[in-house]
Amino acid sequence: MRAVHLRGQTPETLAAAFPGLPPAVARRVLHRVVGEDRDELGGVRGLSKALASDLEARGRLDRLHVVDRRRSAVDPFVKYLFRSTDGRLFEAVRIPLEKPRFSVCLSSQVGCGLGCRFCETGRLGLLRNLEPWEMVEQALTVRRESPERPLTGAVFQGQGEPFQNYDSVMQAARILRDPSGLRIGSDRISISTVGLLPQIERYTEEGHPYRLILSLTSAFSEKRERLVPLTARHGVPELAAALRRHAAASGGPVHLAWVLISGFNTGRDEARELARLFRGVRVRVSVIDVNDPSGGLARAGDEERARFLSALADHGLGFVRRYSGGPDIDAACGMLASRARGGEIHEPPAGAPW
Repeated sequence: MRAVHLRGQTPETLAAAFPGLPPAVARRVLHRVVGEDRDELGGVRGLSKALASDLEARGRLDRLHVVDRRRSAVDPFVKYLFRSTDGRLFEAVRIPLEKPRFSVCLSSQVGCGLGCRFCETGRLGLLRNLEPWEMVEQALTVRRESPERPLTGAVFQGQGEPFQNYDSVMQAARILRDPSGLRIGSDRISISTVGLLPQIERYTEEGHPYRLILSLTSAFSEKRERLVPLTARHGVPELAAALRRHAAASGGPVHLAWVLISGFNTGRDEARELARLFRGVRVRVSVIDVNDPSGGLARAGDEERARFLSALADHGLGFVRRYSGGPDIDAACGMLASRARGGEIHEPPAGAPW
């Protein structure tokens, strides 16, 4: 198999992979295959016939196959089920934003090996990491098939733990951000982790500009370990200290995701401990209702949720309640399990090539 997938390269890595390719021409090649989402290289300004032949001979431009497109019957979320060239299946979700634009929830692995109790993907186990081009192609497919709104955001929060596929995720994020790529602002690219401490520290040290989100879900290590087994290796105090260092280095707030579970993590003690862990640091807690098809974890009712949000506010913690869309098509947070179910078949626009 030809090794270099052209949609998995930045201008810098493309020029390094093809000696003699000038940086300016590498930018135009990236713009052609990602920015313009085209397969042919003819007419790229400054690209000689010899270099074009080399790119075509040693480069790859194969696509993901869309197995299923399913639109929720209750909201405008669309879930895509992809098959890659080796037959592996994984998903992405088109997310409608408040303004007339879309974001995309990207998978970084096929399955996941961390076994978080509130996540369906963890029940699949880890099959393999995705390559940068496979993540970029997820975003390209959503953009290509949604011309009615611009694609302006991306979050690595689909299948998999992004920091277990660190280098490929960073490469994909660079392509999403690149002016010759998808041109998504760095402040609109988010990377979510359940807490791989060495990678968090590396991310901070390298100074990446994307939003880092820690899926915390409990401020107490013993409780959190019951949901997130990784906590046995990296406890909440260690993770909180790492997030404090990251906030100091980046100048931004600490971003936490909180899967709200009735009777488990909705007490005032959780808010009080969060305030203690992050005293003196701005915090933004994204509160998301749990989605558990097995019924083992129950959603908090309106009163219980309101009491928790009030407790956050009483302790000076900023929060936002996140809407988890597409539950009828298994597109909501924690439900991605590589299956087609519910909703309505979503047809691509007329004339779309894929």
